Amino acid sequence: MSRLLIVDGHAYAYRAFHAIRELRSPVGEPTNAIYGFVKMLEKMRQAVAPTHLLVVWDGGLSAERLAELPAYKAQRPPMPEDLRSQLDGIAGYLAAAGIASQRQDGVEADDYIACLSRLAAAAGWYVVIASSDKDFMQLVSARIGLLNPNDKTGVIWESGQVLAKTGVAPEQVADWLALMGDAVDNIPGVPGVGPKTAAELLNRFGTVENLLLRLGEVKSEKLRQALHAAAEILRRNQRLVRLPDVPCEFAAEKLAVRAGDPGTLRRLFAGWGFKGMLAALDAPGEKQAELI
Repeated sequence: MSRLLIVDGHAYAYRAFHAIRELRSPVGEPTNAIYGFVKMLEKMRQAVAPTHLLVVWDGGLSAERLAELPAYKAQRPPMPEDLRSQLDGIAGYLAAAGIASQRQDGVEADDYIACLSRLAAAAGWYVVIASSDKDFMQLVSARIGLLNPNDKTGVIWESGQVLAKTGVAPEQVADWLALMGDAVDNIPGVPGVGPKTAAELLNRFGTVENLLLRLGEVKSEKLRQALHAAAEILRRNQRLVRLPDVPCEFAAEKLAVRAGDPGTLRRLFAGWGFKGMLAALDAPGEKQAELI
């Protein structure tokens, strides 16, 4: 079975940038995000052993979501300049290592990854999404798993892990997020409804639609009134948190794991001062394969 590893590019670039606080090239340029990204990707490849691999980058905020909620993700600070200056370096590494990289203007990485995952799963592939973004839990199925970097066990999440984390099944995750909101994306939920209450409501009523139809069965008057007042907010939140079908290119031949270019990698590593990676390139067998 073909196994596709899809990496949430910006998420891992940020993660690498903050994990290694200070690292610079021989000429003083920041390289901490590049180094961390390469090492994280190497670790993921060893864990997943993909036949196909793709890094997806954000193409900007969704116009549809911004129309629904102008404050969508508005609280996020701008990207640090020392990180922004390293993105071209990461892209250069991916090209030299033979790893596909895609970005589509106006399409958020989450939506593009969802599109590719569904197409690959429908084609009979097994997909592993590497990201800590909880939105991806709604995609988990028999053919789509989630590699969450916050889970130190390294286990690829299936429905059991999603249930343990949220209290609901993967197909209920979008409604779970709609009820409680998502502070990371600046999406307000129903006042007084947190993860536990949202899970309890969905375990009883199944879906937000059923919950709204059967509000009279909610025992707490305060909660019942809050849900009634937030009915339109709930429906809006469903549209915000669901990962829709967007145009994406699923070309198997472009995603296949390919041999890298040792000469270009050697030049890049030397310029960045990555002595250990240079030594690995000149080492035989598996150690060299880790980087190319």
